[in-house]
Amino acid sequence: MIAVPPEVLEAIGGHGRETYPEECCGAILGETRKDVALVTRAERILNASREMRERRFQIEPRDYLRLERRAEELGLSLLGFYHSHPDHPAAPSAYDREHALPFLHYLIVAVDAGRSGEMTSWVLSEDCGAFEREELRVRSPGE
Repeated sequence: MIAVPPEVLEAIGGHGRETYPEECCGAILGETRKDVALVTRAERILNASREMRERRFQIEPRDYLRLERRAEELGLSLLGFYHSHPDHPAAPSAYDREHALPFLHYLIVAVDAGRSGEMTSWVLSEDCGAFEREELRVRSPGE
């Protein structure tokens, strides 16, 4: 399960609205307690995809390293990533699965006609064969 504060959910949705009709992307930082990923913050990342930006996102290795360092500075962990699906459902594509890493959390927000909608969370199986949908819960204050 993943628990995300409402302000972080709004920030992710807002990022998707701002970049529409292209995909946005970013990282989610926080900590894991008792098998629950507790998200504290989202960090925007520039979509480095050079083509099909309305259907693809790419994260540069230097951005990944920067996020790892940023999380460490804050005493947090890099829990995973988020991205938007412009005019498509909030479900991972085959491209998403091919470029994902197991055990990380992947939040996807559907952005239809410039309005953010459903948000889902997924974890890639250890064998990288399939994404498994996980419960996405709005995190209450103090949790």
